[in-house]
Amino acid sequence: MESIPTGERVVIGADFNGHVGEGNTGDEEVMGKFGVKERNLEGQMVVDFAKRMDMGVVNTYFQKREEHRVTYKSGGRRTQVDYILCRRGNLKEISDCKVVVGESVARQHRMVVCRMTLMVCKTKRSKIEKKTKWWKLKKEECCEEFRQKLRQALGGQVVLPDDWETTAEMIRETGRKVLGVSSGRRKEDKETWWWNEEVQDSIQRKRLAKKKWDMDRTEENRQEYKELQHRVKRKVSKAKQKAYEELYTRLDTREGLVQVS
Repeated sequence: MESIPTGERVVIGADFNGHVGEGNTGDEEVMGKFGVKERNLEGQMVVDFAKRMDMGVVNTYFQKREEHRVTYKSGGRRTQVDYILCRRGNLKEISDCKVVVGESVARQHRMVVCRMTLMVCKTKRSKIEKKTKWWKLKKEECCEEFRQKLRQALGGQVVLPDDWETTAEMIRETGRKVLGVSSGRRKEDKETWWWNEEVQDSIQRKRLAKKKWDMDRTEENRQEYKELQHRVKRKVSKAKQKAYEELYTRLDTREGLVQVS
């Protein structure tokens, strides 16, 4: 439990082999009043565990007939030893909890069910613009074909026309035809032409630091994550700058690529 991030929803259902008992005096923060009979040592351990983990004993919050609270029956014994626990912050999501009479999941143990309503937030996916695969100009054959097709589109002229808007559109159109465009799906990382191993390694380190901070929110872990976050931004910026410089070198006009981008 201690290794699970505090913001993650957790529900535990098990045979705890203990009686938390009826009533909740002194333990109101982790249980309701509707247990069964008296608390024993094992039941106290369940309550202590719930306090330490900031959880609630779900069974005890709902007023039911004893028949719908007893989870274990053997001969003349009728007790409550099977419980459902959840984080206290998620108790509001549970609308009911009871024993299903007549249903058994194990010898002498009866089925405990609870109704939990979860809000599913659907993220509206933004429409992704298809982009020209300018990164292919790193390949000599693609770069040469692009030059030839562009000169043909410009009517064989070596010097660019004065009408820059028309020229820029010709460059874009030639790029789309020769180099192709991205799929428009969320595969930006695969088609990010400035990506390199150094950036990839930095991002992986940042992700691990974030996971470490989620599991143990100490100031030291937070500082480590923030430092790696800033470092990744710097490396991405440098990688982009280097990639653009290489691309400018391969094209005849630096200004032309600026307009195309």
